Amino acid sequence: MRNAGAAAVLGALSLFAAACGGTADSPSAGTADGGTFNFAIASDPGVLDPAMGVLSVTNTVLSLAYDTLTRVGPDGKIIPSLAEKWDVKPDSVTFTLRKDVTCSDGSKLTPADVAANINHIADPATKSPIYGVLVPTGMKAEADGAAGTVTLSTPKPFSFILQSTPIVFIVCGKGVEDRSVLARGTSGSGPYTLTEVVPGDHYTFQIRKDYVWGPNGATTKEPGLPAKVVLKVVPNEQTAANLLISGDLNGAIIYGADRARLEASPGVGKSIPPMGNGQFFYHQGDDRPAKDPVVRKALTQAINLKELAGIASSGTGRPATGLVLEPRPCQGDTVTGHVPAFDAAAAGAALDAAGWKVGADGIRAKDDRKLELRLLYATTRGAGVQAAAEYLAAGWKKAGVDVKLNGVIDTKLSESLNTTQDWDVVWLPIGVTLPSQLVGFLSGPAAPKGANFSHLANARYEKLVAEAQLKPAEEGCKLWLESESALFDNADLVPVVENTVLIAAKNAKFDMLAGLFSPTSIRMTEAG
Repeated sequence: MRNAGAAAVLGALSLFAAACGGTADSPSAGTADGGTFNFAIASDPGVLDPAMGVLSVTNTVLSLAYDTLTRVGPDGKIIPSLAEKWDVKPDSVTFTLRKDVTCSDGSKLTPADVAANINHIADPATKSPIYGVLVPTGMKAEADGAAGTVTLSTPKPFSFILQSTPIVFIVCGKGVEDRSVLARGTSGSGPYTLTEVVPGDHYTFQIRKDYVWGPNGATTKEPGLPAKVVLKVVPNEQTAANLLISGDLNGAIIYGADRARLEASPGVGKSIPPMGNGQFFYHQGDDRPAKDPVVRKALTQAINLKELAGIASSGTGRPATGLVLEPRPCQGDTVTGHVPAFDAAAAGAALDAAGWKVGADGIRAKDDRKLELRLLYATTRGAGVQAAAEYLAAGWKKAGVDVKLNGVIDTKLSESLNTTQDWDVVWLPIGVTLPSQLVGFLSGPAAPKGANFSHLANARYEKLVAEAQLKPAEEGCKLWLESESALFDNADLVPVVENTVLIAAKNAKFDMLAGLFSPTSIRMTEAG
């Protein structure tokens, strides 16, 4: 599978909705009708067109206003949403749509709208970063208005043709004809509509009182649903925690050290779900030292990954066992035994053998070129990630590497990965719900022409996924699992820790799945 756009999924978000999350439920004496639900987001979401949205924060915002064809239930099974039923074949799936769905502008959702979404993403001119990741390469959509159906098909059998549909937001109404309105607005069938945008400060949503087509019969007529949802841009987690405790916020996702005091604070409800891996990638472009697998493996050996895991997660993580969020369609540990163990002496010997010799200044060099690494990471992921970057830099310095740290906000991280390419190692959580969603990032055209931001070219990985994609999901699982291990064997990326996060609530309760709202689950509560 190949991605026609140039992007990277940032944040361990998830990429998009998954059955990975939990309910944040503050202690309460009952529901409180109406009101405003205030939630902190760590950065501005940028452009809001669902075809272009890859930042986790962007998709958190979009999840309030858009529906998907299907959803993932609490048990990991696919359940109805906009589609009430479906017929799956190896290379196609036909959905029968609900007939009562309307868009936020009052227009009726049609099969043509759904087809237009898929075909727009698949159009090379769109340069959608989710093509080849969420929407399989070569997928086409065909609407049958008379039958009320839309058929999605792929040129070859595709393992997860049904499982890929809960993660594609469906634009309807005016947004189908004029996508420019989606830059700072929404045009969806979800329970909330975006009514005010102040970039860098807040995003305000108003409830749709006519919404009756939510999953499992959910509507906006339920007691306790907020009349407004305000997403406030709060980059500093300490500030977000303070605002939660004071009651100025009703919810936030907290990654770092402020978790402890929130968990101990009276009246703050909590859920602690897994939220993707803490991991780092090596840039393997032609002019990069990490193009050499010997160098990559030596650099990995030079770091005590167990210590790094504790630092990166502030002691709240778990051992990483794979790249896909739970509940995984393919169960198994792809990490253990496939990542080089910590051995500083062996790392140094390997670098020596590769021609990188320590100079008088303590820095290794080869052919008059110093061994330098530019380490890129996001500053919005809490103090643990900052400390992890510093730990990596210190470990590699001991091995004779000159490391330059570059901490940036999410949008700048995306630009660095895909456009300027000014990095050698990047700490980059990528949260996906299907192994097929990783293929465009881990193979194929390199950035800036494609989504393969680290210029990977792992022949074994590519062979295994090519075989796996043609098999039904369960039948292909052995191949999918082997493909992940092939990446670790080659030190293409290094899984360090499975992160968990604190989803905190005050005077409210709500469900989040992999960083996305289940909007009809939000309830305002009265403090007990």
